[in-house]
Amino acid sequence: MVRALARDAWVAALDKAFPEPGGPAARELTVDVTDPTAVAGAIEQIEGERGGLDWVVCAAGVIRDRVSWKMSDEDWAQVIAVNLTGTFNTARAAAPLLRRSPRGRLVFISSINGIRGRFGQANYAASKAGLIGLARSLALELARNGVTVNVIAPGFIDTPMTQSLPAEVVARAVSRTPLGRLGSPDDIAAAARFLCSDEAGFMTGAVLPIDGGQLLGDTA
Repeated sequence: MVRALARDAWVAALDKAFPEPGGPAARELTVDVTDPTAVAGAIEQIEGERGGLDWVVCAAGVIRDRVSWKMSDEDWAQVIAVNLTGTFNTARAAAPLLRRSPRGRLVFISSINGIRGRFGQANYAASKAGLIGLARSLALELARNGVTVNVIAPGFIDTPMTQSLPAEVVARAVSRTPLGRLGSPDDIAAAARFLCSDEAGFMTGAVLPIDGGQLLGDTA
């Protein structure tokens, strides 16, 4: 996403564990999104260096999968803290600058599991479902300033997170995807770039599944 967005804009990447250089991004800031003071400081730094802010894509996420009756308080709290509260921290800090922008954009990365739920992912699914409610509430609050707030709901994407799963789990996910393959990070990046563009200026509060039809397959 950093590489895709950097085609059109100066980009600051905020990620506690950014796994590789951000491509052509002009700036990288390392921030723990669960720390609201650190997030606010990074946004303030961006404003000081660049004079404003137009787009924010909130993509930080972790998993701690376990059936609910075996899930620890820490597993629950950490996933909610990063996936949901971290997004809120970022959106709250960015909102004043986005409201002053002529093309303010907020994009959240949720999951189809936030729409349908998933065995062993009560914490993850709850956090990703929460992003949809958060986005729609912010869409209403920020609409008067022309800021759009939308959600991407990826399906099974070929990332380090999914590569760590057993091969049979991956094969099962592919078998349940009508397009018959895993998604790529570029698929998600293209959707984020579109939602940040002028062409998406009349979309807000929308949830965009990028899942190869997996949600359709689940209902077939």
